[in-house]
Amino acid sequence: MRKFALVLLLILAISNLTLFPRWGSALQQNYYANICPNVESIVRGAVTQKFQETFNAVGATIRLFFHDCFVEGCDGSVLISSTPTNTAERDYPDNQSLNEDGFDTVDRAKAAVDADPQCTNKVSCADILALATRDLIALAGGPSYAVELGRFDGLSSTVGSVVGKLPAPTFDLDQLTGIFGSNGLSMLDMIVLSACHTVGFAHCGIFSDRLYNFAPGSPMDPTLNKNYAAQLISSCPPNPNPSWHVFLDPVTPGAFDNQYFKNLQQGMGLLFSDQVLFNDTRSQSTVNSLASSSSRFEQAFVVAITNMGRVGVKTGLQGNIRENCRVFN
Repeated sequence: MRKFALVLLLILAISNLTLFPRWGSALQQNYYANICPNVESIVRGAVTQKFQETFNAVGATIRLFFHDCFVEGCDGSVLISSTPTNTAERDYPDNQSLNEDGFDTVDRAKAAVDADPQCTNKVSCADILALATRDLIALAGGPSYAVELGRFDGLSSTVGSVVGKLPAPTFDLDQLTGIFGSNGLSMLDMIVLSACHTVGFAHCGIFSDRLYNFAPGSPMDPTLNKNYAAQLISSCPPNPNPSWHVFLDPVTPGAFDNQYFKNLQQGMGLLFSDQVLFNDTRSQSTVNSLASSSSRFEQAFVVAITNMGRVGVKTGLQGNIRENCRVFN
């Protein structure tokens, strides 16, 4: 009887794995080998053209991928446009600053893929976003890596689903670790992925409290490098124009590299949530390690972004392949 019970439990366990696959379990690097064998070169061609037109595409697309994965999982739901009857994720306040260059990068790559008769409506927008992110990171000098594929596009995108899902620029280490942990990502993943702030920019209003209204009796964040703070004040005076912005990385804004961590060592993390990674002793040694070795950073980054790409993946009846990345079928 005991042996029968053990066999039954084993059968149930296998059935559960089949019916309810773990995040990322359906992904594989050669997913489109017999479906759209040239998908990677097609996406790379479209992305390269966009990159040559504007470097903004790099930070914009990386941020789009991050905001997608952290809300409904990596399912392209952030790409959906709002309608009169539904306010989609992209119109949540924190998402309204997502740069249009990211959306345009995905649209162009999708159009290029669908122009191949063998590939038409066979590659998900979620996978195209993952591929485009990898290609832009590589074009900006970062590591290239194999992308796991096989995501389906999600069937839902609502503004309410974003609440509490994205880290804020004011988060401390515990808050950052908690929100990444809720997506199955480790503290190391969180620290390494924060280096995406080595490209892109931030609007003055996002970090102005660190310059003018940090705390009672301390109008400026004392952890800010004074020379760097002076530069920020010159670019972002009190009550700045909402469109004014600065580079997240003031040293090598045109390169995807480990300069981000070197900046933190000098008190030059733009956001509080950046600088806290060095200021908190629990994460400081990791920052120092990544700052000291480009190869160590790149190896850790490939692992971390692969882990993030597995979050909340949709398969089977959970999703489909969108004909238009901005509209549900």
